[in-house]
Amino acid sequence: MKRWLLFGAIILLSYTFFQSKNLLLIAAGVAIFLFGMKNLEEGFRFFIGGMLDKFLKTMSDTLYKNILFGTIITTLMQSSGLVAVIAISFISAGLIGLAQGIGIILGANIGTTTGIWLIAGLGLKINIATYALPMLVFGMLFIFQESKRLKGIGYALAGLGFSFLGIAYMKDGFDAFKETIDLTQYAADGYTGIVLFALIGAGMTVVMQSSHASLVLILTALSASQITYENAVALTIGANIGTTVTAVLGALGAGDDGKKLATAHFLINTLTGLLLVGFVPQSIRLIDLSAPLFGISTYDETLKLALYHTYFNFTCVLLFAPLVQGLVRLLDHFFKQKATDENARDDVLFINDVALDFPDTAYETLFKETKHLYNNVCDIIAQGISVTKEDISSGMAIDDILTHRKDPLYVNMDAYYERRIKEIYGKIITFAIMAQGKFSDISERQFIPIKNATIGMVEAFKASKHMQKNMLRYLESDNEYIQSEYNHIRKNLIKYLRTLQMIFNTAEDDVIVLLLSKLKLDAQNYDIAANKSLDNLIRTNKITYTMATSLMNDTNYAYTVASELFKVAHALFVHANTESSESKEALILNENEVNDLTHASSQRSSS
Repeated sequence: MKRWLLFGAIILLSYTFFQSKNLLLIAAGVAIFLFGMKNLEEGFRFFIGGMLDKFLKTMSDTLYKNILFGTIITTLMQSSGLVAVIAISFISAGLIGLAQGIGIILGANIGTTTGIWLIAGLGLKINIATYALPMLVFGMLFIFQESKRLKGIGYALAGLGFSFLGIAYMKDGFDAFKETIDLTQYAADGYTGIVLFALIGAGMTVVMQSSHASLVLILTALSASQITYENAVALTIGANIGTTVTAVLGALGAGDDGKKLATAHFLINTLTGLLLVGFVPQSIRLIDLSAPLFGISTYDETLKLALYHTYFNFTCVLLFAPLVQGLVRLLDHFFKQKATDENARDDVLFINDVALDFPDTAYETLFKETKHLYNNVCDIIAQGISVTKEDISSGMAIDDILTHRKDPLYVNMDAYYERRIKEIYGKIITFAIMAQGKFSDISERQFIPIKNATIGMVEAFKASKHMQKNMLRYLESDNEYIQSEYNHIRKNLIKYLRTLQMIFNTAEDDVIVLLLSKLKLDAQNYDIAANKSLDNLIRTNKITYTMATSLMNDTNYAYTVASELFKVAHALFVHANTESSESKEALILNENEVNDLTHASSQRSSS
């Protein structure tokens, strides 16, 4: 169906262009302008990296800082659509909250006005194509450089050059219409005309996926006297409503929070537009009265339209800034999560298509999803040694836990894996591989360590599964010695899991370093102590050879669980944190230091 529609559009446009060279000139101008906007967006994507993440952290204190952030970024990028996609991506990754995202959207609406002022004030009054050509030349020169930053500058310059060139073509096309066709004869008066042109403006923006392109088209048509001022105002209202479709489309692959933000964007612009449609005559009188205060001539309708666009977007902010928290509650209620069956297959909580737009959001999403998987793996490892995750997180003494949980806890680990690990594990690996391919320059530092951590979790699960059979068997054994040894394995793993939980729950780098060193030392000490204990039990015939073989294997499995989970924590909290990985690594005990400390401890215990 889509192919037939595309084919039909091509045939229709071809016929139209054959009939009118002026329409071809205008359409070419729109196409070149849109291509320029896409290049401009691409250029800014090269700079998004960690810059926006750091900037967001400093601008997240208050709603008004969020609005300021949205205004500044949109002014620089000249694309409210890109800013909306960035906000949706960041909110889906949990880097910002819904209220912050709404603030950024409100600011983006204000930021769009700066470009319109430049076009109305300069772009339609000077030969803008003169400035486009050098920008294109220098832009292409930078694009072919190896440096990522220079490429970004190149795309931005080329984007501006094509945008200026597109405006020039549109202007020439509408100027040519003066001599052949007067479009004002099709203008509709009264509220019927206002509503009709508002719908046209919205449809035009939906098709072009750029309110900037729509507004430039409106301004050039107005400057050539091809539409009336009243109809231009109505078209502007429609363009502001139509621009929300970009955010809605961008949120289709996002999580619930991304969809909430897209809905908020749609509601803010649409409700403001519906309100102001009823006051277009009054708004025009307000513009006529206030324009001289800004030095705008009574006859300069393009600048007056830019002023109206500014009033529209400031009205959005004034109406909805006080209502942000109420809007958040409304959206939370509307997007209420459905209760899930406990036996249902667990799925990812954070991974979504939108998160792959930028490296920061991809990393943050992957990190959070990996922590989600760890919680599930920790849960089943605890059950594998016949305790619960709640026991691990409780303040109860470990000996008391073992007394309370002296009976074996039977759990189907294969079924648990299918239900709560397999799906998430597969999607994390797939997402990580896609992120590696898309952001290859940082994949080794960020995405590969997280992918390795995920693999380590599954290896720890497998070792725990192998250990479970004998664990269940010997916890009920009449042989107190073998029972005691398996309780000793449980005790050490509970202690290990508790330390890991502290690492996952703290944000203090120095605490993480100390706890990682402790894990490394505990694992080595336990391995030595377990082997000594096993030798003693065999020599004194306190356990059978079958028991000894089982204990030997399960001691190795327990060590594998501990060592793999250490690698997980090490990868997530040291390697994947590129800002401080080297300094953290230097502070963690190395193998030689661990061996020296365990040797000294062994000598003290033997003496």
